[in-house]
Amino acid sequence: MSEIEQGYFCKTCGEHHEELPMSYGSPVPDYCEDIPEEEWESRIEMNEDLCIVDDEHFFIRGAIEIPVTDDEGPFIWDIWVSLSESNFELTTEYWETEGRERKLDPMFGWLSNSIPCYPETLELKTMVHTRSVGMRPFIELEPTSHPMAIEQRNGITMDRIKKIVEELCHPDE
Repeated sequence: MSEIEQGYFCKTCGEHHEELPMSYGSPVPDYCEDIPEEEWESRIEMNEDLCIVDDEHFFIRGAIEIPVTDDEGPFIWDIWVSLSESNFELTTEYWETEGRERKLDPMFGWLSNSIPCYPETLELKTMVHTRSVGMRPFIELEPTSHPMAIEQRNGITMDRIKKIVEELCHPDE
């Protein structure tokens, strides 16, 4: 890392933590949170990377990578994106295929998580870029004036990452 001070000061425990987290994620698409937990087993088919709800809503987990302008990066939001049924089927067909990133064109999707630290992100337009086997897709936000899209295009500083970490670790303060 550069000369920028490492880590962050935790307001809850009063300690300085040396390592600044460079990734945050959502365990499920927000859509799943509206389903009563006792119905999950019968309505949701899911693994770490793919999710089907009620046999009609299709999601893939991917990474929104934000360049870090004053240090090594990227900062990553590990999120879920909805896909059409046909694109989901195409994705699963090539799931274990070497070179799949050269065989599949980018696919349209809707961002399916509300990401803290930003104005509403749910249903932002995205393009899902398949990467090599074992790597989650790269999620490209539509180039709009939304702050997250601007940060994906222009990058963020370590100071901005520290603010994100503090907000996520201490949302009530």
